[in-house]
Amino acid sequence: MQNHVLITMDASLLPRACKGADQYGYAMQKIHVLLTKEELDEQRLEGRVVIVLDVLFATTSALAALQAGANSVIPALDANHARGMALQLAEGTTVLSGELDAKTLPGFAHPTPLALLRHELQGRDLVYSTTNGTVALRKALPAAHVYAASLRNAQATIAHVLREHPHSSVFIVCAGSSQQFNLEDFYGAGLLVSCLQQAPGQRSYSDAALAAALLQQGSDALSCLAGSRVGRMMASRGLDEEVQYAAQMHVDRVVACVIDGRLLRIGA
Repeated sequence: MQNHVLITMDASLLPRACKGADQYGYAMQKIHVLLTKEELDEQRLEGRVVIVLDVLFATTSALAALQAGANSVIPALDANHARGMALQLAEGTTVLSGELDAKTLPGFAHPTPLALLRHELQGRDLVYSTTNGTVALRKALPAAHVYAASLRNAQATIAHVLREHPHSSVFIVCAGSSQQFNLEDFYGAGLLVSCLQQAPGQRSYSDAALAAALLQQGSDALSCLAGSRVGRMMASRGLDEEVQYAAQMHVDRVVACVIDGRLLRIGA
């Protein structure tokens, strides 16, 4: 005589058992790090959260402008795009700033953060064009939510993202330099991942995300930024103070989100 044992399973547990879920049954939040903006795939961005980093200096500068009272930062693809957008705004209400291949564009304000802070930004729109960072922000627009981050506001950005999008997949995008890996952006990605790891809750991290966190946790911010290719280039131009400014961690509470094509300061 054979004995049979019937095993049943609550169907509500299937997503958790099969897909990986948190304690409440939600699909576990996935954290990815992309090494360059060229890895951004529009087809993968629907419903996702994207955090863009160009530590030296585009996103650091954009956040400095918002912290100083700029109405918005409008990211442009290139100089012509920036000029065209500025013409659509009221005269005297904008500041044009940008660079191409690390050279300030003719007729534009110097794009590093401390240099920008010497301009009157309060109540004005910064129309901003850079080789990599503003292009990365434009490429990320198909995502559900796009943020700009730096070392200075990493903690504030992650706190906001976890509060507002606790179950969304997050893509942390290193802008890089014309398809090349940038050490300083990868360090910044590691700082964001470290903030996520320290926050309550379970998340799934890509290998690139784990590698970035390991780098950040074993390195000094200023040494990493100053020793990077871009950091050394800035030092050769006498811009050490700009690098030091970018290397400060968690000193700003501003959170910046792209809304209708403009980077706006939102509540932390």
